[in-house]
Amino acid sequence: MEVILKEDVANLGHRGDVVKVADGYGRNFLLPRKLAMQATLANKAVVEQMKTAAARRSATEKAQAEELVAKLDPIVLSFTRKSGEGGHLFGSVTSADIAAALETKGFEIDRRKIQAEEPLKTVGDFSVAIKLYREVTAHVTVKVVAEAVEEVAAEATAEVADAEPVAAAEPAVTE
Repeated sequence: MEVILKEDVANLGHRGDVVKVADGYGRNFLLPRKLAMQATLANKAVVEQMKTAAARRSATEKAQAEELVAKLDPIVLSFTRKSGEGGHLFGSVTSADIAAALETKGFEIDRRKIQAEEPLKTVGDFSVAIKLYREVTAHVTVKVVAEAVEEVAAEATAEVADAEPVAAAEPAVTE
């Protein structure tokens, strides 16, 4: 069966491509989900119009993504997390955390576009890729800083030592 793809389908093709697929795959998966339509002469003419519109839309989306790259590259995100010895974090910094931090800076980026291979679990500086479009990728610097747990504990013990000792009540002597 020949179908014309309406959307990009992984391992099959891009929008507007005419591809040959198994009858069951086309009838049971692609057509009901409106990912493709049957390849007839009329549909092929419609696809040519769709391709020109998609090319214009793609060019504007790519231009917008490249503008966003220029804005995102100088950004440095800093996260403070509790860590143990050796700089290992008790938690981690995930793509959702990075997306939330970017949102506070005025950038709405879906967390699925942030391409951190795995959550950041150590203290340090990292370069995280954000795939904005097919060939357009921005890189944001993420700094993970250890929370000063030892300093807080030392200050708390110093405050207790500086406080005046409370006089213990002397037991009453009765004769």
